[in-house]
Amino acid sequence: MTDRTYDMNAWLETYKDAFGSFAKVQQDGFKIFERFARFHYSVAGDVLETGLAQARATFGARAAVGTQAVADLLQKQAELGTQLSEKLRSRAQEFSALAAEAQESVGSFASEAARRASEAANRVGEAASRASGAAKKAA
Repeated sequence: MTDRTYDMNAWLETYKDAFGSFAKVQQDGFKIFERFARFHYSVAGDVLETGLAQARATFGARAAVGTQAVADLLQKQAELGTQLSEKLRSRAQEFSALAAEAQESVGSFASEAARRASEAANRVGEAASRASGAAKKAA
C-alpha cells in the first residue's frame, strides 16, 4: 500500500481562499442589488411626481372653463411629458453606468477566482511533489 502524505495547510488555505472569494462577491452583490433598488425607487419617484403634477394640472384646468383652459392643459401636459422624458433619459444613462459597474465587478471576480484557483492548484501540486519526493527518499 502506498502511504500518501498531504499538506493539510495547503488544502485548508485553498478552501479558505475559495470561501473568502465567495463571501466577498456576495457582499459586492448585495451592494449592487441595493444600488439597483435605490435606482428603481428614484425612477418610481420621478414617475409618481409626474403623475401628481398631471393630476394637479387636470384638476386646475377643470376650475376654468373654455377653449383657453383646454389649450393650457394640453400645453402643461406636454411640458410635463417632456420633463419626464428628460428625467428618464438621464436615468437610463445612470442605469447603463450601474450595469457596466456590475458587469465589471463580476468580471473582476471571475478573473480573480481563476487566478486564485490556478495558484492554489500549483501550491497543492508542489506540496504533493515534495511529499512524493520525500516518500521516495525514505523508501
